[in-house]
Amino acid sequence: MIAVLVPAHDEEQLIAACLRSVLVAAGAPGLYGEEVRVVVALDRCTDGTGGIVDALGVDSVVVDRGNVGAARGAAAEHAIALGARWLATTDADSLVPPDWLVAQLAHGGDAFCGIVTVADWRGYPPTMAIAFAGTTVAGDGHPHVHGANLGISVEAYRRCGGFAALALSEDVALIEAAMAVELCIARKAHPSVVTSARRDARASGGFSDYLRAMEQVLAGNGGIPVAGN
Repeated sequence: MIAVLVPAHDEEQLIAACLRSVLVAAGAPGLYGEEVRVVVALDRCTDGTGGIVDALGVDSVVVDRGNVGAARGAAAEHAIALGARWLATTDADSLVPPDWLVAQLAHGGDAFCGIVTVADWRGYPPTMAIAFAGTTVAGDGHPHVHGANLGISVEAYRRCGGFAALALSEDVALIEAAMAVELCIARKAHPSVVTSARRDARASGGFSDYLRAMEQVLAGNGGIPVAGN
């Protein structure tokens, strides 16, 4: 069984589209009917996120941590208890392509690191898309780690110690642990995941804050910061 993990904190505006894209990927012919379970970690949700998740018929776990690493970890443990062999992760503000799961498994690594693209640059300076593209290595062998486009076998996940309860960069920590034990990591440009450039960040210091810093640099005509993930 394959599992898809989605951490969510007050995501009623975006999570339905995310989950629908995941459900399309879960039905891809290339999976040959293998069961896919989607697990949403509802972390301190105070809006209608839980109701949307229930209406779409996917699993959920309730987390009271305000911590994305703990949320991903809770979803992972739930999925493993159900019998998952592969854990794919994305974010509630992201859209995965139909071949997302098929391609992750086809690459044959212990873990998969993919890239992300941005859905909509409205509200940003016209130069933002060009600047962002300049910080992203978009080919195979890239250095990026994005929780929105990540996969790992359960065996490898256990060897790495799982997701640490970090408020930021829990995805990077997991892959660093995988590298430390010399696991095979497929760093591929395909499939890419489309994510949002929203300004209302869910985690301080994350992707939204990185884009904000880039915008400030552009406004000052300085150099563009290099993407850390």
